[in-house]
Amino acid sequence: MKAVVMAGGEGTRLRPMTANQPKPLLPIINRPIMEHVLRLLKRHGFTETVVTVQFLAPLIRNYFGDGDELDMSLHYATEEVPLGTAGSVKNAADKLREDRFLVISGDALTDIDLTDMLRFHRENRALVTIGLKRVPNPLEFGIIIVDDNGRIQRFLEKPTWGQVFSDTVNTGIYIMEPSVLDEIEAGQSADWSSDVFPKMLDRGCRLFGYVADGYWEDVGTHESYLKAQADVLEGKVKVDLDAFELAPGVWVAEGASVDPEAVLHGPVYIGDYAKVEAGAEVREYTVLGSNVVVKEGAFLQRAVVSDNVYVGPAAHLRGCVIGKNTDVMTGARIEENAVVGDECVIEAEAYVSSSVKIYPFKTIEAGSVVNTSVIWESRGQRSLFGPRGVSGLVNVEITPELCVRLASAYATTLRKGDTVVTSRDASRAARALKRAVISALNSSAINVVDLEAAALPVARFNTSRENVKGGIALRTTSGDPQSVDIVFMDGAGADLSQVAQRKLERVFSRQEYRRAFPGEIAELTFPARAVDTYARELLGCVDMSGVKDTEMKVVVDCAGGTSSLVLPSLLGRVGVDVLTVNNRLDDASPTETLAERRRDLQRLAELVASSRAAFGVRFDPVGERVSLVDEMGQLISEERALLVVLDLVAAERRGGRVALPVTTTRVAEMVCRFHGVQVDWTATSLDTLTRAAAHPEMIFAGDGRGGFIVPEFAPTLDGLAVFLRLLGLVARTRLSLSQIDARIPEARLLKRTVPTPWAHKGAVMRSVVEAAEGHRLDTTDGVRVVEDDGSWALVLPDPAEAVTHLWAEGHDMDTAQSLLEHWARVVEQAAGE
Repeated sequence: MKAVVMAGGEGTRLRPMTANQPKPLLPIINRPIMEHVLRLLKRHGFTETVVTVQFLAPLIRNYFGDGDELDMSLHYATEEVPLGTAGSVKNAADKLREDRFLVISGDALTDIDLTDMLRFHRENRALVTIGLKRVPNPLEFGIIIVDDNGRIQRFLEKPTWGQVFSDTVNTGIYIMEPSVLDEIEAGQSADWSSDVFPKMLDRGCRLFGYVADGYWEDVGTHESYLKAQADVLEGKVKVDLDAFELAPGVWVAEGASVDPEAVLHGPVYIGDYAKVEAGAEVREYTVLGSNVVVKEGAFLQRAVVSDNVYVGPAAHLRGCVIGKNTDVMTGARIEENAVVGDECVIEAEAYVSSSVKIYPFKTIEAGSVVNTSVIWESRGQRSLFGPRGVSGLVNVEITPELCVRLASAYATTLRKGDTVVTSRDASRAARALKRAVISALNSSAINVVDLEAAALPVARFNTSRENVKGGIALRTTSGDPQSVDIVFMDGAGADLSQVAQRKLERVFSRQEYRRAFPGEIAELTFPARAVDTYARELLGCVDMSGVKDTEMKVVVDCAGGTSSLVLPSLLGRVGVDVLTVNNRLDDASPTETLAERRRDLQRLAELVASSRAAFGVRFDPVGERVSLVDEMGQLISEERALLVVLDLVAAERRGGRVALPVTTTRVAEMVCRFHGVQVDWTATSLDTLTRAAAHPEMIFAGDGRGGFIVPEFAPTLDGLAVFLRLLGLVARTRLSLSQIDARIPEARLLKRTVPTPWAHKGAVMRSVVEAAEGHRLDTTDGVRVVEDDGSWALVLPDPAEAVTHLWAEGHDMDTAQSLLEHWARVVEQAAGE
């Protein structure tokens, strides 16, 4: 007599545990549920078994093979589409025609006496015998009522409480005569309880119910999954435990290492080659899979931990399920009924609230408090994007393989046949990695216009052209020649918005990349006059009147970067006398250290003073940001440079709006008010500033870190554009930069950074708000507390590091210092809780 194990269900209610593995492979005490079912069959003499598979069928076949390791003979019947419980058995009909057979679910834990059930079937000469079990809550099951002889009288699938007429439910275990297969149409979806059995009952067929005394648990929910584990540990179900009992209720498998100083409270199960260190506490109903490591100070209770999981020091796991190959780092806390999928990283001091589901391959940021499930969205996941795009060490964090996956994910967010612009700085690393990006884009049916080495403003300009949907630029990280940034742009040439970043991250994390058919492989082209087009458009947008009349001289430092490719096309048409330095591409040193930057700025200052130039400008290596030196050879700080350029623009326009981050000195507001210009305060993120700069009334925007936006040309940072604009403004105002700087009041703005553990950042901000009661608050970004006299302090948690930034500005330095110290103490006290 053969058995049929139904193993084709998806187990959707058990996700994320079943997001990338079939439900029958979920482990119960370190063995798949289906293995417990097969061992039960073998104990009752069913050694030849047919397994019906559909969802992730290869995983089941690969795990159990032909059944040789269990001394069984397994055959597989694969459904191309889901056929239901009856249709799946019909699909295996060619193997079941000889004799009666038993049908059992591969995802329910049971020790029902199958031998006695078979006896019952024979004695009653039944056509079908259904295994029944009395349960306290029958709502999720099919209810069946039988007469005194066990003959079935009525069926009802998944009733409401108003329909409940019995507590005897269908276990999904059947013994059938082969003629029952004739009741099912081949290739059609059908279920036993809702389709086949009611029709047979209406015709008076001999259907009997065997009320079993043994254990049965339908492992269909996370709660029942945890219950099944606990029931095995308590001995409520007879299963094979491949372990020895170290102490009453403490089961330890082969090769496991438990330090004598570890605290164990049974019943618990320690899987093979697991390691529990001294000081760890493993309490009741905890199950550790194979190769699990539990570090000192960790606490686990009612936790089910799958294979190859790392549980860090002081981690706290209670009533949760942890998937395979997951790392739970130092101090992380995962609460009741939370489920973490396979291959996740729960970083230090992260907190996962009760009932939260974390799907596979997610990273929960250090110190995050996750209150909602992380499924498709990026909440709780470490963002790919930092302040400079996607950044990391070359060939360590940013590899060609990663570039291919990132570019494939980006391409998947676009339509087939769209066009993307690619570019790079002068570095060899960016050149090599860009090739990987291009190949991935073309392979995803995305046409590529490659600018090769190009200034970032030129790349942004060409990305904003008609028929282009986005851009990718690779550049060396500023100040770190070992790292690279990958900048993703939208169709306007701006950095991707937060929404677009999340969309890309979702595709990247799911690895559901689109590929082109052979005939859809896209094209790679190299535009001939990209720089000339950029220069012509820029000169047409920026007011250069008066420049030629002044016979102005300027000194320009290209920093060995890609701005040297653009300046000849610009300066030849402007009519100024220019002394250029570092006017070449330096692929060996694509960025500079802080010391090298200071050295070059000092040299620039000396050249400006000695040549009696109007001013000097130094571009960053990609031409996006600038540093200014006045005609006296004095370096203008980034904060003062913002005020100087702002004053020039506002004085000439006498109206309009400017966009500035909330961290900017309020002297900027005084300058704007004097000239009749309105300030729009924005958050500190670059994409927020870019969006604000796109407003039609905007005349200027800057980030206070050498980045300027010329809105009449483009709403993105552009060092080359602000250089041209500055030439025109200085020429027309006929004032030097030092004179303009001198007429602007001094800012009394101080800044400090306070270390703040991730887990305390929320408490820090709550403490700040509580301490600021009675003051005017501005929550544009962080919390800005405004005093009655106009002085203010801003508290802003860093999005990428375990620190909190503070700014304070007053009418004098003593006031600013006092404010800064006061709020630093508030932050430090809250951070130390």
